[in-house]
Amino acid sequence: MISLVDLTAQYHSIKKEIDEAVLSTLESGHFILGPQVARFEESIAAYLGVKHAIGLASGTDALVIALRALNIGEGDEVIIPAYTFFATAGTVMSVGAKPVIVDVDPQSYQIDVSKIEAAITPKTKAIIPVHLYGLPAEMNPILEIARRHGLKVIEDNAQGFGAEYLGKKTGSFGDIGCLSFFPTKNLGAYGDGGAVVTNDPSLAEQMRMLRAHGWKKKYYSEMVGYNSRLDAMQAAILQAKLPYLDGWNEKRRELSQRYTEHLAPLGVVTPVEREWAKHVYHLYVIRSPKRDELQAFLKQKGIASEVYYPIPPHLSVPCKKFGYKEGDCPHAEKAALETLALPLYPEMSLDQQDEVIAAVREFVSK
Repeated sequence: MISLVDLTAQYHSIKKEIDEAVLSTLESGHFILGPQVARFEESIAAYLGVKHAIGLASGTDALVIALRALNIGEGDEVIIPAYTFFATAGTVMSVGAKPVIVDVDPQSYQIDVSKIEAAITPKTKAIIPVHLYGLPAEMNPILEIARRHGLKVIEDNAQGFGAEYLGKKTGSFGDIGCLSFFPTKNLGAYGDGGAVVTNDPSLAEQMRMLRAHGWKKKYYSEMVGYNSRLDAMQAAILQAKLPYLDGWNEKRRELSQRYTEHLAPLGVVTPVEREWAKHVYHLYVIRSPKRDELQAFLKQKGIASEVYYPIPPHLSVPCKKFGYKEGDCPHAEKAALETLALPLYPEMSLDQQDEVIAAVREFVSK
């Protein structure tokens, strides 16, 4: 069986460092926030080239806290792409705002920049570009639109940690960047985890308060906040993994290039690269009009695959109240019927990859 991701392989590759990080945390007696979290926050801020990083309980919480820190709520609108994980839309709704959903570019699956301005209304407060699958969104035009209209930009960088746009790390462009450390992410914890990053000291203070019950001083709540603190254990594990991230991302890029070299000549639609972007391939996603049959065929061969995502947010049950319907975002809707993620992780062997390639070739030639 070839799994989509093999987390145990990564653990065994750096077992000594991980075990030491866990043991040192257990011996420290600090399990919520504390020095391990502070050190990791400093490390990811330095890695991304930003001034402030605040560790949180999940990437979803990162989006909620970013929206709250920017005072986005009832009656407001936030522009998001039509093809993304539901949390991008769900968090907007959770603060009482409306997700205004814009169709995506059919090749990159990133928000179609040419359609953003038409979606702006007097109620619009922010844009959330998503660096989907590890490919950076086209940030400069998005930032220019935001500046022209007085909008905030929140980067959903859950899948793009380590990716670059014009040589600069994604997550560092917007007013706030949101990160996820879900175990399968390029930098993954051994449980849930996330963070927000910013260069704005006042936003950083707001988000630190929001993660801990609205406290500046313990037990003295100044606003209604959350209990969303990155565990010290997860911070220690992530700190141990961080020095390996760039190497892992390069391995993802090498394996992805090899997939493309073998699959593109078969007529398979493979991921696009952009000259201004460094793709870190959180997922290697192909597309086929016979996607479901291909997935079933791969399963018969003992090869895992996954659909990211089978339902675009605008067609989800929670978004029905906004009147979205089939046909509103045709590129996202078609992608939801045709995209398929193949196995990809840094420790994947070439023999394993060859097995996947051979199976896809067999299916295509039937």
